[in-house]
Amino acid sequence: MKTDTLDLCRMDCMELMKEYPDNHFDLAVVDPPYGIDVGKQRKNSSRSTAKWSNPTEYNYKTFDDSKPPEEAYFIELQRVSKNQIIWGGNYFTEFLAPSKGWIVWNKKADIKEHLSMCELAWSSFNKKCNMFEFLWAGFKKAVQEHRIHPTQKPVKLYDWIFANYAEKGMKILDTHMGSGSIAIAAHYAGMHLTACELDEDYYKAACERIKANTQQLSLF
Repeated sequence: MKTDTLDLCRMDCMELMKEYPDNHFDLAVVDPPYGIDVGKQRKNSSRSTAKWSNPTEYNYKTFDDSKPPEEAYFIELQRVSKNQIIWGGNYFTEFLAPSKGWIVWNKKADIKEHLSMCELAWSSFNKKCNMFEFLWAGFKKAVQEHRIHPTQKPVKLYDWIFANYAEKGMKILDTHMGSGSIAIAAHYAGMHLTACELDEDYYKAACERIKANTQQLSLF
């Protein structure tokens, strides 16, 4: 799927990155699998909901049960991009340099919820630790986005990232597109996004979602 600012493909991220020279992208914003099997945790929770415990639906067929990236992924990611924001960076600290520029997403969830109250992103930026607050977990979400992926992140999170860590027209890379939230935000922020997703069903669902949420999309 291609537009004037979006280049989205279904392929392995390592193969995609091989196509680009050093420092081609201004910023990589990625959300690789943490390898913690979110779905199993939710299905085993007494508070899990029907939508999370029904693995027969195509949009919840995997639950972050993929193996986390190996060191080669992080080496390649840092080769092709000038700066990086890596969600779940706390799970990959052995592959990442110390950073003071961590990003905290405060989900403002009830402490009794089985979901984490926040998520952490490692960043290569030499700046203070910053926090984005947005209610996402639980039954009282401020914004009800249709969810097509078990680890989907809100579009507003990427809006905030682009507003604080990027400039209009920058080349952005996402190696694990998932639900496509980043593409919707990139479209409206005027970013040039290259992204890939390996799973065919998730890729198709993300493309449909992106088309439905971007009125100015002109395909070619």
